[in-house]
Amino acid sequence: MKIRVRYFASLREALGADESVELPAGSSVAVLRDALVARGGRHAEVLARGRAVRAAVAQVMADDSQPLSDGAEVAFFPPVTGG
Repeated sequence: MKIRVRYFASLREALGADESVELPAGSSVAVLRDALVARGGRHAEVLARGRAVRAAVAQVMADDSQPLSDGAEVAFFPPVTGG
């Protein structure tokens, strides 16, 4: 299945605005993130499991167990901090 991945804030600066990823049917946010990390380079650096990264599926906050469907849009972004 084809997933559209969008990046925001510092992740966008490191990886660009968006990309498409092919995943097996039944994949989750965790599978997507692991597939991106497996690419190595900047993907591995900014999306590594030890890094604080949030995800949203179809503009709704999601955790790693969120299942994905063909054509889903997943956004990754750093946690928001503020005063």
